[in-house]
Amino acid sequence: MTPAAGAREVLRGVRVAPSILSADFGRLREQVAEVLQAGARLIHVDVMDGHFVPPITVGPLIVGALADTVHDAGAMIEVHLMIERPERHVGDFVKAGADSITFHVEATPHVAYAAGLIRDSGACVGLAINPGTPVGALAEVATTIDVALCMTVNPGWGGQAFIEHSLEKLPRVRAIVGHEVAVEVDGGIDPQTAPPSRAAGANLFVAGSAIFAADDPAEAYRAIARSIDAE
Repeated sequence: MTPAAGAREVLRGVRVAPSILSADFGRLREQVAEVLQAGARLIHVDVMDGHFVPPITVGPLIVGALADTVHDAGAMIEVHLMIERPERHVGDFVKAGADSITFHVEATPHVAYAAGLIRDSGACVGLAINPGTPVGALAEVATTIDVALCMTVNPGWGGQAFIEHSLEKLPRVRAIVGHEVAVEVDGGIDPQTAPPSRAAGANLFVAGSAIFAADDPAEAYRAIARSIDAE
């Protein structure tokens, strides 16, 4: 899949994006293959640096290790950078195989510059806001992004409970970015929280522990997908 047109078509659909943050890394490629076979077309990779958020997770090497498996299935890799100064690392992730890169408005003073770097690399551009960040932070770059990610937990840890106030925030995000930009939710997403999030304006649903902590990740993926009539 080319990172431009094909990836944008995936992002505009109603999709569940399994997050490998909660996967068994000893069986990572196998578990990713399971959810791809179940219908996933968007694999979410959470990157944390120990500064913007306390944990440290993965880097471009993991993206590179998964790229062939994901792309051969006709799917795409979405990298979520929870790191300071993300503009310094965009090139490495695109080279490794990322089709879309999301960074946080709170993580850099150069939001427009970082978005431009991602766009110029050929990848899709995502911009994330934390639960305490006003939705107006998206306004000045809304016409230059492909994804607006509204965190529905505080970033940094898997398995947190969904923040109910997010359901009031999502319609305001959708109003700012319009209908050509994907609205994504990340945190506490499961078959109970995904449907009201879709009703509030989201079309992409990141799920980590709800999928990979289950005995059958493929069926857990399908359960969330069924709850929102995902493509």
